[in-house]
Amino acid sequence: MDEINSHPEYLPSFLELLRVLPEEAFNYKISARPDRRRQFEKELASAMEVALSILTACLNFNEFKEQILEAFASWLRLRHRIPASMLASNPLVLTALSSLTSDVLSEASVNVISELIHYTAARYSDGVSSQLPLIQVIVPQVMNLKPQLRDPSKDEEDVKAIARLFADMGDSYVELIATGSDESMLIVHALLEVASHPEFDIASMTFNFWHNLQMILTDRDFFISSGNEASIEAERSRRLQIFHPSYESLVALVIFKVQYPADYAELSREDQKDFKQTRYAVADVLIDGALVLGGEATLKILYMKLVEALSCCGKDSSTDWRPAEAALYCIRAISDFVSVVESEIMPQIMSLFPKLPHQPQLLQTVCLTIGAYSKWLDASSSGLSFLPSVIDILVSGMSISEDTAAAASLAFRHICDDCCKKLCGSLDGLFQIYQRAVIGESTFKVSAEDSLHLVEALSKVITELPSEHAKKALEALCLPAVAPLQEIISQGPLVLGQKTARELTVHVDRLANIFRHVNHPEAVADTIHRLWPLFKAIFDLRAWDMRTMESLCRACKNAVRTSKRFMGVTVGAILEEIQGLYKQHHQPCFLYLSSEVIKIFGSDPTCANYLKILIESLFSQTTCLLTRIQEFTSRPDIADDCFLLASRCIRYCPQLFFPSPIFPPLVDCSMVGMTIQHREASNSILNFLSDIFDISKSSQGEIYLPIRDNVIVPRGPSITRILVACLTGALPNSQVETVTYALLALSRAYGVKTLEWAKETVSLIPSTAVTELERSKFLQALSNAQLGKDVNDLKLPIEELSEVCRRNRTVQEIVQGALRPLELHIVTVS
Repeated sequence: MDEINSHPEYLPSFLELLRVLPEEAFNYKISARPDRRRQFEKELASAMEVALSILTACLNFNEFKEQILEAFASWLRLRHRIPASMLASNPLVLTALSSLTSDVLSEASVNVISELIHYTAARYSDGVSSQLPLIQVIVPQVMNLKPQLRDPSKDEEDVKAIARLFADMGDSYVELIATGSDESMLIVHALLEVASHPEFDIASMTFNFWHNLQMILTDRDFFISSGNEASIEAERSRRLQIFHPSYESLVALVIFKVQYPADYAELSREDQKDFKQTRYAVADVLIDGALVLGGEATLKILYMKLVEALSCCGKDSSTDWRPAEAALYCIRAISDFVSVVESEIMPQIMSLFPKLPHQPQLLQTVCLTIGAYSKWLDASSSGLSFLPSVIDILVSGMSISEDTAAAASLAFRHICDDCCKKLCGSLDGLFQIYQRAVIGESTFKVSAEDSLHLVEALSKVITELPSEHAKKALEALCLPAVAPLQEIISQGPLVLGQKTARELTVHVDRLANIFRHVNHPEAVADTIHRLWPLFKAIFDLRAWDMRTMESLCRACKNAVRTSKRFMGVTVGAILEEIQGLYKQHHQPCFLYLSSEVIKIFGSDPTCANYLKILIESLFSQTTCLLTRIQEFTSRPDIADDCFLLASRCIRYCPQLFFPSPIFPPLVDCSMVGMTIQHREASNSILNFLSDIFDISKSSQGEIYLPIRDNVIVPRGPSITRILVACLTGALPNSQVETVTYALLALSRAYGVKTLEWAKETVSLIPSTAVTELERSKFLQALSNAQLGKDVNDLKLPIEELSEVCRRNRTVQEIVQGALRPLELHIVTVS
């Protein structure tokens, strides 16, 4: 300090160094080994008391107080344990607290107090009681700031800083607050004050607290120390009652946050997007309120706000709809928490809907709210009486605008899904709505995408019909989609070939939805059999068109899923078609459709010969297509679906897959493509290998081990080397977990052999990149995997090897240059 006193000009740089030094412990841009990073953290922790004493001595230089406090906050983030009683009287703490009361709020002091709050909340073995001396110093000082939340002379940044301290206290001391003591309720009232602030950025700082408090109050395990079941429930009820008024106030406060701004239409797209995010955040808070108060009690508060909004509503005002829409949005948000037999409020709300003006945004929310309460309409004793009026509202919604039509279509789907039994007798009326929407009647504004909601809606109702009526209804449901396709095909191959994909897929997608949602397996099988000539014509003439093929394969896949064994005749024709077309056009969706068929028919001995020919044909074509990593990169979708299909074969027809001559080339293909820079394709390849290694876990897997071993063991060194290369940088960091699982599965399958392969692999990595200790820890983890140790315990040394080899670009290039993952076979030069 003598030197600093004699050279004060050095102090700013010295304080900056003191601030930055502890921050480096969390700086992962620095290429430090994990062991060195841990050692550095220990060195910092041991130096903390010295650092704080230096900073305390620097307080004599008043003009540098901000820098001193920033450095202090930086050291507090280390969470090194200094007794709370010592910190409570530390001059640095007292300086930060005293500056809270100054006219100009110090950002540095706020940062210090925030870090101290987090510091006292860190979980230590001796519990929160050891932190009370410091808590008792901090809390009163922060509470003294409460009047400033409403002080008009304070600028927004100061108010935000004060709100942040209250939010930090709430988040950090939530378990103490949950006791419901008089002192803790003072903090709750302050947090309600913050939540009431008109600026959403400030009010939303408390939302995390309300959620965490709700989690505690509704979690039975939190009260387990109360004793027996009756005592637990009594204490839980007591706490909930204490916080009821607070959550009632919260619910009433946040309604105003979701009200559309008067100038919403003039807002930029980004601001409109932000407003939607605000509404989602408030909806989450309302759910927290409903979980504490109960759905019915929350509904009552919101209903009163709705009535209040409607009572002030003048028919000529263009903004009258906004308060009512806000209340309805909130009512919709808590729909999952309102009893389906609620009989006091919901009938009144449903009675209000027909009286509301058809202002587009209000009508959109009305439609979505109707859809949200579809289960209530089904279960409530009065629900049936409201169905005609709410369906009329939805039909109106389909005619106003694209947004209201989208909301109405979605709500229509929910109504038909949940009230399908009640609506069976109204099928003719529902068909009229469906046909108007699907045919594209001029007054309806339902988009092609939203029309799929109506397709699903009618499908759900038809599912409830007896089989003899369902077949006829299914034909009628398909007709608006089938007729345009028949018209196109009737015009000849030239016209069919020239149509845009959209002109075909809009109809095929509707059929796909029908086959997915009409749960009458035999009727769907008959329909797809009847439509197969139409589908085949499109397959034959549009096989080059990926979008149309995807749509058509989705329709076939859904039919297979629904009809299962009833599709036996047609599925053979479908597979014969795609097997032939795949040779020419290599559409990935052909592989995906095949994997669905394998799932359903893979274990059926009557299909064995055909499926064997199918998978051998598809895999042999694909392995010829994917011989270099560049080919994987240019067609990742084919790689993804190929290895998904292979994994399905391992699971559902190993008796066909493992003895097949295609098994060895497919393993070679996986080795070529393992380093593909495409998350889904990479995962499919790695999971395929893991499934091979884990085959002994399946019920019949043991019998395939000799075949598997004959293929894997000769390739074991190369597979291990490529997997380690993937772990150490050939694949992105996000893939490390999947690679780790594959390595551990290989270790469990081959034990000592894997260890030998791994030793050989890591010996290729130069010692400048990886130390002997890091190598041995990695190998020990693989060895422990053979002993059946917990996977989570094995991950750390494997992940550390990954981190060490990725610590900077130079090291990563050295490691990859040594492992050469793109070469299937390498010869080591000694």
